[in-house]
Amino acid sequence: MERLDPRARSDIYGQRINRAPSAWRVVVVPYLSIMLGSIIPLFLIADVMPLVPPLGFLMLLAWRMVRPGLMPLWIGAPLGAFDDLVSGQPFGSAMLLWSIAMIAIELIETRFPWRGFWQDWFTAGMMAAGYWLVCLLVSGAPVTPELFMVAFPQAVLAVLLYPIIARLVAGLDRFRLSRARRID
Repeated sequence: MERLDPRARSDIYGQRINRAPSAWRVVVVPYLSIMLGSIIPLFLIADVMPLVPPLGFLMLLAWRMVRPGLMPLWIGAPLGAFDDLVSGQPFGSAMLLWSIAMIAIELIETRFPWRGFWQDWFTAGMMAAGYWLVCLLVSGAPVTPELFMVAFPQAVLAVLLYPIIARLVAGLDRFRLSRARRID
């Protein structure tokens, strides 16, 4: 029976054993992905009405539901402030709505700790539709039935995109927690 050389064994397993995730990735990836989600709709502007849903808000919901204890409740205020500055909404609207959403998700998790995919999708869909409606009302545009009809596809797209964004967040979470490579 052949025995492996100890140096060869350490080469095989040394890359994976006793390695911690990169400290910057653990902290930065969730917040940076939410901020990028707030910036992306700027590049996809339609002529008359925006069609891209609030991706930053959907990323916040997905991070909160995929990794429940990762972000503190108060993080909705600074991330909402960034979204307000980038999106052009009245300053304070996203701060308030994102903070309310974080508190509401916390209350739902307290009430229903056994939640699953369908409940998460329903919760995120209702919050995204409510966020869309409130942002539409505070945007300063005249509220008419035509405005709701033209902007309605944005709300539908926000509800339908949540599972894809949750899957993206799960991949980002795997990247965030992956082990750092050893440099020899």
